[in-house]
Amino acid sequence: LGVRKQGLCCSFCKYTVHERCVSKEIASCISTYVKSKRNTNIMQHVWVEGNSPAKCDRCHKSIKCYQGLTGLHCVWCQITLHNKCVSHIKPECDGGQLKDHILLPAYICPVVLDRQPNQKKAENDSPTTTSSDDNNQAFKCNSTTVDGQGLQITSVPGTHPLLVFVNPKSGGRQGERVLRKFQYLLNPRQIYNLDRGGPVPGLNTFRDIPDFRILACGGDGTVGWILDCIDKINLTKHPPVAVLPLGTGNDLARCLRWGGGYEGGNLLKVLKDIENSIEVMLDRWSIEVIPNNKDEKGDPVPYSIVNNYFSIGVDASIAHRFHVMREKRPEKFNSRMKNKLWYFEFGTTETFSATCKKLNEFVEVECDGIVLDLSNTSLEGIAILNIPSMHGGSNLWGETKKRRNYNRMSKKVPEKLSSTTVTDVKELKFCVQDFSDLLLEVVGLEGAMEMGQIYTGLKSAGKRLAQCSCVTIRTTKLLPMQIDGEPWMQPPCTIKITHRNQVPMLLGPPAKASLLFWKRRNCSRD
Repeated sequence: LGVRKQGLCCSFCKYTVHERCVSKEIASCISTYVKSKRNTNIMQHVWVEGNSPAKCDRCHKSIKCYQGLTGLHCVWCQITLHNKCVSHIKPECDGGQLKDHILLPAYICPVVLDRQPNQKKAENDSPTTTSSDDNNQAFKCNSTTVDGQGLQITSVPGTHPLLVFVNPKSGGRQGERVLRKFQYLLNPRQIYNLDRGGPVPGLNTFRDIPDFRILACGGDGTVGWILDCIDKINLTKHPPVAVLPLGTGNDLARCLRWGGGYEGGNLLKVLKDIENSIEVMLDRWSIEVIPNNKDEKGDPVPYSIVNNYFSIGVDASIAHRFHVMREKRPEKFNSRMKNKLWYFEFGTTETFSATCKKLNEFVEVECDGIVLDLSNTSLEGIAILNIPSMHGGSNLWGETKKRRNYNRMSKKVPEKLSSTTVTDVKELKFCVQDFSDLLLEVVGLEGAMEMGQIYTGLKSAGKRLAQCSCVTIRTTKLLPMQIDGEPWMQPPCTIKITHRNQVPMLLGPPAKASLLFWKRRNCSRD
């Protein structure tokens, strides 16, 4: 607590004391569930005395702190009152402004039925590499009482309980602070540390709750991990997923309007945005890498599913250098800004070395059975896009032009081409990119210099090559590749990318226009 860290603070109820006062008698912390179904009808306020440097929510006057503890704060609905004002409000607590997300203790109670066999079955199907002991420990921590008795969760009709997964290693250890904040704002049994068993324990706990939502706190890799686990455990209904971006690129979070990176803002606003979000569908693609020579071993392929993009060449080479250096010296990659500076350094090195020059001589790209003619191009990279963001916000597909070859008097817009495969240069100018249209976009890159120009806005986009529903790539040389930012070196092979499924994601509310923007808009109307 404070610069000198003179005190201790409870992560769950924010009860704060001097370190020397810990040995004194302290009131017990909050209970995250009720002991009997008889207590599940009514939820009352749980007050914590003191530590309330704010205004009273009833009389709107400041709560002054004297020698003793003054002010009361409800742990669940976040309401703050004077001691004298408590008697003027109803004792029932509905969760306040977080009632759509929070699981109040009154709706969680012990049951006789033990769900451990179901848990073990789901763990066998899980792709995670964590041990079964870690999974059992995480499941017991959030899904059972102190005595080991299972818990039954009953949500309030019309609400959307939030299951929060936090990757504590994302964003330069920023995830650890986010984990503690959410444990205070919501019921701690809704918050899961991905270092302790992965996503499976949390998904099994919530699998019988209708209309629950998921918040993934981490980078794009964390989101992909959670989506893979949802596929494995076969939920009755796929829960929609929101993203709190803690990674470096956060391309998927940018497309879904959750921002390019969490900077330590108010998490209450994030929860409010989730409440006002809308559900959209995201395409996911299966990728199969078949080596030409099975005896020739390369790096392991990181994923079998593409959520964001797949690329070969210059950008994958930069990402691979970054990945190798981070594995050797992880202490130099402890912040988002440092990571971007390292990317800039490796990009500059790649500009001069040009390790992927004349890529078209070693790569053949086939889109829906049509082989692309790359003989007249001088490409150093090829990207297969599912979303309109890559490498921290770069839109390689660029803006799409509007068709003007129609009679303006009739106001009739020509219909879209019936074919899903487009390779004609003129037609590609009018192809719109959408992450839920069952189509992929193929883009060519001329080098690291062009990537830098696109990233800084000096150039609008790369070279559009095709829009299609299936891609096959054949290589004849050891080349750098990457899937959703995870790079590896791949010997000659055949790569097949086909549509897998669609999953529901949560699209954040649009950003509010600034006051200056509205003034300019009104002036232009006048």
